[in-house]
Amino acid sequence: MAYRKMAEVYDELMDNVPYDDWMVMIQQMIAQKESPVKSIIDLGCGTGVITRKLAAAGYTMTGVDQSSEMLSQAKKGLESADSIKWVEADMTELDGLQHYYDMAISCCDVINYLTSLEDVEKAIKNIYQLLKKDGIFFFDVHSMYTVEDIYIGQTFSDVTDEAAYIWECVPGEENGEMYHQLTFFHQEEGDHFTRFQEKHHQRTFPVEVYQQILKKIGFKKINIYADFSLELNNWNEQSERIFFLAEK
Repeated sequence: MAYRKMAEVYDELMDNVPYDDWMVMIQQMIAQKESPVKSIIDLGCGTGVITRKLAAAGYTMTGVDQSSEMLSQAKKGLESADSIKWVEADMTELDGLQHYYDMAISCCDVINYLTSLEDVEKAIKNIYQLLKKDGIFFFDVHSMYTVEDIYIGQTFSDVTDEAAYIWECVPGEENGEMYHQLTFFHQEEGDHFTRFQEKHHQRTFPVEVYQQILKKIGFKKINIYADFSLELNNWNEQSERIFFLAEK
């Protein structure tokens, strides 16, 4: 499973992730909603950066991730009385969550880890059932352009004082499918570095496919945005990240 040993160095190496841009998008989506949003479930919350930011903004938060290691990092430094509920679960298996939420979010291309249409549909159906009537679901995915023209065939790297990584993106067998082959070096004690590897599997689908699945499950008022712009339906063939807002 992805995000095991990597969880220890994730925040340090991903400090350039534009979490504040996601926060602006989320809060703007909330501002458009006619009824108030009080409870939010963050699916694929990882180390909980966005979950904690939203909790600090006054929302009642539940953070869900299938990686126990990522959730352990999310909980670090929090007081025992912290109001965030943390749940270890796969998005395709959310039967144990009974609460009905005003909003569900899934940020940072988490949905791209659902690499079959069956799993995408299963997860979105589960999310639909968690929402209150008129609840909203906000998520983003890599575009086909990003996967096939920006990532596949490329190698990325980064170095900090205590960690480094080499990240290779290789194609899968299907359109929009890729594997991330990651090698990490993490400083443990003194000048000693531990080397470990992870392999991540992602796939994206055309915008129209996600639209069809959302409609099939029962979502309405499906709005689409791109690249952190708040301009509705501004996406095109070279948009890099696609955002969906769907209402139950």
